Amino acid sequence: MQGTMMGADLTLTPLFERAVRLFGGREITSRLPDRSLFTYRYADLRRRVRSLAAALLQAGLRPGDRVATLMFNHSVHLEAYFGIPLAGGVLHTLNPRLPVDQLAFIANDAADRFIIVDAALVPLLEHWRARTPIERVFVVHTGDNLAGANRLLLAGHETYEDLLATARDDVQFPVAHEQDACGLCYTSGTTGNPRGVLYTHRSTVLHTLGISLPDCLGLAHRDTVVPVVPMFHVNAWGLPYAAIMVGARLVLPGPHLDPESLLDLFQREQPTLTAGVPSIWMGVLEALERQPQRWVLPRMRMVVGGSAPSRALIRGLDRHGQEVVHGWGMTETSPMGTVNSIKEHLADLPDHELYHYRGSQGLPVPLLDVRIMGEDGEAPHDGRTMGELQVRGPWVAGSYFGAVQEADRFTSDGWLRTGDVATIDDEGYVYIVDRIKDLVKSGGEWISSVHLENALMDHYAVREACVIAVPHERWGERPLAIVVLEPGATPTGESLRAHLAPRFPKWWLPDAFEFVDSIPKSATGKFAKLALREQFPTWRWEAPRDANQPSGHPNDVIERRAGRRARVAG
Repeated sequence: MQGTMMGADLTLTPLFERAVRLFGGREITSRLPDRSLFTYRYADLRRRVRSLAAALLQAGLRPGDRVATLMFNHSVHLEAYFGIPLAGGVLHTLNPRLPVDQLAFIANDAADRFIIVDAALVPLLEHWRARTPIERVFVVHTGDNLAGANRLLLAGHETYEDLLATARDDVQFPVAHEQDACGLCYTSGTTGNPRGVLYTHRSTVLHTLGISLPDCLGLAHRDTVVPVVPMFHVNAWGLPYAAIMVGARLVLPGPHLDPESLLDLFQREQPTLTAGVPSIWMGVLEALERQPQRWVLPRMRMVVGGSAPSRALIRGLDRHGQEVVHGWGMTETSPMGTVNSIKEHLADLPDHELYHYRGSQGLPVPLLDVRIMGEDGEAPHDGRTMGELQVRGPWVAGSYFGAVQEADRFTSDGWLRTGDVATIDDEGYVYIVDRIKDLVKSGGEWISSVHLENALMDHYAVREACVIAVPHERWGERPLAIVVLEPGATPTGESLRAHLAPRFPKWWLPDAFEFVDSIPKSATGKFAKLALREQFPTWRWEAPRDANQPSGHPNDVIERRAGRRARVAG
């Protein structure tokens, strides 16, 4: 028997129209390249969104055409989030931090027809535009880049404002259906060409509803939201859509993401929720520790994603009155998959137990299923048994868009293989152990690089730490720790090994430490381990000072026993 409810499609248009109708006076503030602030209201956003949609249709946009953006976080990028889908097009955010060849590959694979680009990023665009099918370029001029407008026009570009001026009032917008595509993002492509993930109106609306729930990000119209995570990074984790849906005040930081600029902005605008990768919050914490009296901040929910925050980072932000919310996800999950919310009966645990839970990736967002699969099938949720984390749900990709398919990333029973090794405990909390490709296989046993990294970054003298596998003649692979120290700190490798020793089996401990000035990062702010493996393809291992003692490696015990048997037999 079928129900009798209306079959209204889940699309972005009614979500947006409700917001601007009910909260037309709400402010959207953008920091411009010259650091000035520009503010307009939801009602202004609606007018410009409709002008953009009408102008794109008049420019020949067809249903499903991709319109690329190459912009920082500001109001024009927000207009594209809603105006392009309103015209029946697909918003395709490009990451300016990617290598030029990858940008050219992505724009070709997406078959982008138009692009909206910040004036400051036009030189980057010109490095690869000729290799793409892009037909028209619309340049956004704000603040101090207005002076370059005439020069760019001579180069054959058009201005964004001139595009909006072509909009007619009598344009009929196409009717969207929930399974129509509305957004396109590409994975970072750290191990090959990037893969396209094509979002639908339905998946985006459901993701927006899911992450706004109280035990996720808890968004409401009374919030002021500052997405520090770039709007070109998996749609700023869905925050622009969620903030608009609930009628929150938005503050967009533009290209100025250094700690002092962010802290000045936080003090001025008094946000209640912000989001960014750990490296951003590490810089913010260091600035607060250096000058604790300079900024008076509101209590914020500081969403941390992209990679796991160390306990030292969580504790440090706690000291400054902030609430860290750890989330995990992927481009393929739109991206929110889990959010760390502490269950009520766990909230009064002793600190060391509470921080264990707070350091996890959290609980699955409602409507999302997770499981871990080992060699013998689904693993128990006991907090110990490891397996590959797999997910499914209404905002999880079922296949890839474009040339790079990788069908083996999807199981025959409809789950996405994340490539992450994880455990799940009996409370349902997910703990990412490592990426499959980043595990260190030493003597046939697995070592988690992530666990070692987080423990190293708990050391007072360590600013950043990355652990990679390096070939070893005896054990196959051993962990090499690459460490960035705090200014003035002078710990030795032996002292760092001693710091790790109480937490891990002896055979997990790195045999060597490489001290560097900086660790390379990917376009999304994660440690670029592939680059480090290329930088340290081999390593001359030197035995630790206590090399005459057993290493504690499981297979070392086996070898010693085998040696004793051989001597007896002789």
